[in-house]
Amino acid sequence: MKSKANVAVLVSGGGTNLQALLDAQARGEIKSGEIKVVISNKAGAYALERAKNSNVDGVTILKKECGSPEAFEEKILSVLSEYDIDVIVLAGFLSVLSENFVKKYPKRIINVHPSLIPSFCGDGFYGLKVHEEALKYGVKVTGATVHFVNEVTDGGEIIFQKAVEIKDGDTPEILQKRVMEEAEWKLLPAACEKVCNDIINE
Repeated sequence: MKSKANVAVLVSGGGTNLQALLDAQARGEIKSGEIKVVISNKAGAYALERAKNSNVDGVTILKKECGSPEAFEEKILSVLSEYDIDVIVLAGFLSVLSENFVKKYPKRIINVHPSLIPSFCGDGFYGLKVHEEALKYGVKVTGATVHFVNEVTDGGEIIFQKAVEIKDGDTPEILQKRVMEEAEWKLLPAACEKVCNDIINE
């Protein structure tokens, strides 16, 4: 039995959620797992710098260089197998994984979404768009959700949710920052620890 679950973090951009995970690991809040590799589908993503600064391996896999979505996923799977990965964390990874891929890791892939699912989620709802829609709709409370990933976009079982108040004068950018600070950066490390802990105690 492993003493720690091996974690891969999949990213596409700046990696603020990755940083929250790395910081939580450094503080000892993620103790049942260890981040072994960061995989980016964008060349030069700042998230790779963050990985390097924490002595975590970074790998770039570009879909256009792979020739097909299937080949792209095969390449990701080969890196996961090389690092003997148990848990996959999607931290702002803007490529939807196929049903075929997801089925290989049942209840092992987690994602953070910047709303209280089932509100403002599903195909096309990511990044600022989520916050724009929440403000347009006039909801008074939003938040973030960490959930398992299945074949339905944002459709997997919910692990944690945290509500965040919407304030007068909020713009999508201000709201995005508050949801990250108050919810995403707390929930994602906590969910990662929970899933890793469940795995090593199976």
